[in-house]
Order: sequence, then C-alpha cells, then structure tokens
Amino acid sequence: MVKELKFVDTTLRDGTQSLWASESRIGMVEAVAEDLDQAGFQVVEVPLMPYNFKKIVRDLKEDPWVLAKIVGEKMPNAKKAFMGEPGLVLFELLETPPSVAKLFYDLLIDRGAINRVQTMANIFGNLKTDFPWFLPYLRSKGVETAHAIAYSISPRHTDEYFANKTKEVVANKPDVIYFKDAAGLLTVEALRRLLPIIIENSNGIPVEFHTHGTTGLADELYIEAMKLGVRTLHTGIPPLGGGSGQPSIFTTIENAKYLNLGHNLDIERVQRVSDRLMAIAKADNLPIGAPLEYDYSQYIHQVPGGVASNLRHQLQGMNLHNRVDEVVEESIRIRAELGYPVMITPYSQFMVTQAAINVATGERYKVVIDELIQFAAGIYSEDSGYLMMDQNLKDKFLSLPRAKELHYEPVEDMPIKKLKEQFGGPTLSDEEFMLRYIMKGTKDIEEMRKAGPYRQYFSASTPLVQLLDKLSKQPEITHLQIEDGKSSLILTNN
Repeated sequence: MVKELKFVDTTLRDGTQSLWASESRIGMVEAVAEDLDQAGFQVVEVPLMPYNFKKIVRDLKEDPWVLAKIVGEKMPNAKKAFMGEPGLVLFELLETPPSVAKLFYDLLIDRGAINRVQTMANIFGNLKTDFPWFLPYLRSKGVETAHAIAYSISPRHTDEYFANKTKEVVANKPDVIYFKDAAGLLTVEALRRLLPIIIENSNGIPVEFHTHGTTGLADELYIEAMKLGVRTLHTGIPPLGGGSGQPSIFTTIENAKYLNLGHNLDIERVQRVSDRLMAIAKADNLPIGAPLEYDYSQYIHQVPGGVASNLRHQLQGMNLHNRVDEVVEESIRIRAELGYPVMITPYSQFMVTQAAINVATGERYKVVIDELIQFAAGIYSEDSGYLMMDQNLKDKFLSLPRAKELHYEPVEDMPIKKLKEQFGGPTLSDEEFMLRYIMKGTKDIEEMRKAGPYRQYFSASTPLVQLLDKLSKQPEITHLQIEDGKSSLILTNN
C-alpha cells in the first residue's frame, strides 16, 4: 500500500469550536498533547487565537498563556497551526496597532506554540486592515503560511470567481493552499468541478482539503478529493471528529485503503487521544461527534458548524434557546442584503450576531453592530460583497450617529512601551499587557485568577498519580489493590 496521505489534525481547534463551543480547557489539551505531538500528523491545530484567549479567560477562567506554554513544551515536534490574520482582536480589525499584533505573534512563535498560520477566508491581501509587514514577518520567523480559498454559494461565487481567487492567493506565495468548505456546503458534483480549477491555477503550490460534516457528505467528499489528487486532508479525532466538525481520522484512513492509499500515523497514539477525550466528554457531558443526516437547510442558511455551536451556547445564556430557527432565518435575509459575504469568519459571526439582536429586540436593525457599519463603509474590500449591498441599508447604516464615531482606516502604530502606560504601566510583562489588551482591561483577568489553578485531566505522563488522587477523594472507597502480575500492593484510604 502506498503511504501517501498526510493529515492536518483539527481536534483541539476546529473540533472543539464546531462541537464543544470552543471548550478547549488547558487540562484537556495537556491530557493529549504529547500523543498528538508524536502521532505523525503533518499539522496539529491549536486553540490560541485571540478569540480563544477571550473564551479561555472569560468563560473557562483559565490563563491562556499557561496553555501556550504547555503546547510549546509538550508538542516540540509537531507543526502547530493557528488561524491568523494581521489584525489582532477578531471583529475589531481597525483597532489593533501593528506593534501589538506583532508582539502577540512573537510571544506565541518564540514559545514554540505555533509555526504555521492559516488565513480564514477569501479576503487576505486586499483589506484596508492588512499590514504589509505581515507575510514577510512570518517568513522571517520560519512560519509556514496556508491560505484559504473558502467555498460559498451565491450569485457571485461562480467557477470564474474561484479561478481568479486562486490566482490572487498564489500571488501571495503561500506555502500551502487549502480549499476550505467551512459550512459543509460542497457536493461531490461541485467538488469535481471546482477542485481541478483550483489545482490547475495553484502554480504547483500544494492544495489541501477541509470540509465539515454538516450535510452528511463529508466522508464522500474526502474520497472524491483523494481521487482528484489531494494528499493532505483535515480530520478530527473522535469525539471531536464527525458531526459538524471534520471527518473522523479513523473513517478517513479506513476509506483510503480502498484507494490503495496509506499513511504513517501512529494509530496507537491516535487511539489513546480518542480514549482520553471520550472519557472527558462523558465526564463533562460534552457532545460526541456522530454522523449527521443530510440537511438541505444548510444550503439555505450556510451557517458554519462552529458558529452554530457557539450561537446555541450564547442563546442558551440569553434564555433564547427556543429561537435558534428565527435567528438562522434572519441571518439568511441579512446575508442577501449585505451582498452575499462568504459564510466564514468573520462575516458569519457578523451576520449571526446581528440576526440574534434583530430577533431579541423585535425590530430589524434597531441596534446595529459596529462591524456592519464598518462593512457598509467598505473596510472589508470588494471581496466581502459590500459593493452588492442593498443601497438603502447601506445608507441607513452610514447615517447612524455611531458611524460618525467610527474610523475606517487602521490606527497609527505605537510603541509597546507607550501602549503599556494605558494598561498599567511600563513594568507590565508582555504577557500581562497582551491579556489586558485582548480583554480590554483587568476585570475578567481578575475573575480568572480568583478561580484558582486550571482543572487537570489524565495526562500521558501522570495517569496513575491522577487516578490515585481522584480515588482518594471518594469516601466510599476504603481499599485499593494494584497488581502487575508479579507483585501486589494494597492501599488503605483512612
């Protein structure tokens, strides 16, 4: 069997985003990091985006710099991927001075926490917010760049569009191109038509394939992608493979056998990761990825799995969990009015957030998020679709009082030393400054630190110690006998 296939593991980043509302706790990552590092994946995605920082601090009450340290130390061999863009704080692209964005990347790269940056959508290279230093900087740090060509369905997303978009991406000279089906919209017929167009125009740059299981077609799409010559696929490890995430690595390699394609993965280590995450999912009552039935509605609303997962989580907190369908329907209307943006970060979040506000207030656009006002002003470039935006809606957004307060050009760069003065003074460590910058102050950080040390799960290095610690806290267990075949040890819990 020819061992040609390589895999980008999405378990800890896209897997948790799609299935667990980005519940990537430090202890969860720690429990599987060493095995993921040595399992033979071409790339391992890690949850260290600014979005993850906010989630980890605010919701999980943990320190993301501890996570970055663990990733760097326990995964020294793996190529670790980060969903990146030159603006630092997602959805606030105009607010970030280049010095801050560069510091954030410096801290992660120098820790060994990331060494591949993946762009998110078909917008890179022509935003007002793009920084000319970004790609040369990444190359100078030895970081691999992977540029996405994101699939979407709309009147303007034609075959010619994808051919031209591939040529634009090639001009940026990335190391890798990945055809990204974030909402799981591709059909086999569409893939057969578009993937050869992308490969033909890729100028020899390797093309990877990434899809989601939201319509139940993902496994069939991966078979077809392999037939068309793709040799690197994005997969997840159960319980974070399947469902609305990427296809399961186990299903993919089993199917590949019938195409005479093999791999070099250490399946024993991959299975160990799966076993630990499955135990965590069951203990914490987290969803377990399972094949989804064909869902035609996905082609109508096009909301990505990760966005839908977080939407349900957020609406639950707002006591609006019974109005998910209304929000999705409203997002469909908003997308058409905005000129059909690609349903991918950050646009999908914009539309779903505004849809939730419209539904919650009972009046369309009574409250308008800043990002859509900036969208109307054109900061997201022609490719966002804003030139096809409903003119009456554009006029409405730009006539709002808030529109006069927002600026539409990137802020001027400022030295980090001067910026630190705004967040606590020159003695702040770089890490503490970045936390305060991302969280817009200290309140959430203080709450995080009050919560104490992060929760630990079983890890590859200390399973027995952790098991004994857990058992010692169970009053109903009075004796424990451990045998290894040759000797026996009896412990008493007094």
